[in-house]
Amino acid sequence: MRKPELASAIAEEAGLSKGKAQEVLNAVTDQITAALAKDEGVTLPGFGSFTVRERSARTGRNPQTGASIQIPASKSVGFKAGKPLREAIE
Repeated sequence: MRKPELASAIAEEAGLSKGKAQEVLNAVTDQITAALAKDEGVTLPGFGSFTVRERSARTGRNPQTGASIQIPASKSVGFKAGKPLREAIE
């Protein structure tokens, strides 16, 4: 399911127009993004948690030449599904 399809499903479920549902979906994703940008986690009870994860610097290998390269430290987004979500997909 892509974002427009999700917005349509939200519109149907909540009795909103598709445009309004798209605005709501955009607002939710914008707020999650803003919280993660501030290194704050976002927890949606019954659904899951978004967190910022830090990856330490490490040594890797260039697959073409086999030479060692330094991979810098970085941040990424992690998601841990809540129990009801895990149970729903089993």
